[in-house]
Amino acid sequence: MANALVTGGAGYIGSHTCLELLQAGHSVTVLDNLCNSSQESLKRVQSLAGRALDLVQGDIRDFDLLRRLLDSRGSKQPAFDAVVHFAGLKAVGESVAQPLAYFDNNVLGTVCLLRAMAEAAVKILVFSSSATVYGDPASVPISEEFPRSATNPYGASKLMIEDMLEDLYRSDPTWRIGRLRYFNPVGAHASGLIGEDPQGAPNNLMPYVSQVAIGQRECLQVFGGDYPTPDGTGVRDYIHVVDLAKGHLAALRSLSQAEAGTGQLLTVNLGTGVGVSVLQLVKAFEQACGRVIPYRVVARRPGDVAACYANPHLAKTLLGWQAQRSLADMCADAWRWQVQNPQGYRLVSTPAPSTGATQ
Repeated sequence: MANALVTGGAGYIGSHTCLELLQAGHSVTVLDNLCNSSQESLKRVQSLAGRALDLVQGDIRDFDLLRRLLDSRGSKQPAFDAVVHFAGLKAVGESVAQPLAYFDNNVLGTVCLLRAMAEAAVKILVFSSSATVYGDPASVPISEEFPRSATNPYGASKLMIEDMLEDLYRSDPTWRIGRLRYFNPVGAHASGLIGEDPQGAPNNLMPYVSQVAIGQRECLQVFGGDYPTPDGTGVRDYIHVVDLAKGHLAALRSLSQAEAGTGQLLTVNLGTGVGVSVLQLVKAFEQACGRVIPYRVVARRPGDVAACYANPHLAKTLLGWQAQRSLADMCADAWRWQVQNPQGYRLVSTPAPSTGATQ
């Protein structure tokens, strides 16, 4: 079993992945500056797993902190077997408004992390990449060999990191690196204990829909109704966050099982392969919550593309992984999280798991 350092592990995808790691028997240390996450998520992860993890509050741009954390403390073995790297800013619209913040946090932060890993001889990395590296694809579904580009600074930061990782691997083929290009994570753990907790107005569709459904927001704004799609709204590949977390577990297992002294550069899409429009998602959420979701169509949002969904077959071939949960599951779990946690993690008390919840 691996001793894993999870950067950004208190966040939405990170917390669900920490739970999967703990339940699989791995040891977990989280490094997170909590700028867009809550320590409460990790308390709930530990409650669900029945196991403890360690939290180090800090920033991946703090090279001295990384060196101390990854130091083997005199042991012949590194302090960690692998790093799962989520830490980074992630909002497309915000990246257009604040590009330097994204390059500083995402790109410079990853440079610091890689330098510290190299010094400590920790050479297994699972990186949280994104389908935004495909830019505005010429066709769908999108396979891993498609040309890459970026339509916004967030995507550009992920693209730069992917290129850095490829160059690092070429310079030292003993690295084992997984670049996981995932599509649109949604949903929550079936217990309703952990889920997506945006700070302020949500940047992603489903949490915004959830807040409209529960009455916290008056109306959903649909960005663009004139795309060349069946109903004119943007089409995306929505993947349940638990399926996504299990994809990280599968990638870590694959990289860890490589023969000693050999390296690997693994690049796979994590998606369902099914494109869902904004209005289709709204309808599915209405069925899950039993309420009408008011919406209005407004102008397109800068940096968005018309359609983006995966060809996920390579992940199944190389990792034995494929998404299991349906759009109905995603909506039902997101609604359960919203109802049980109307203010996200800002509640003092921890709600009890739902009866009959499954992992």
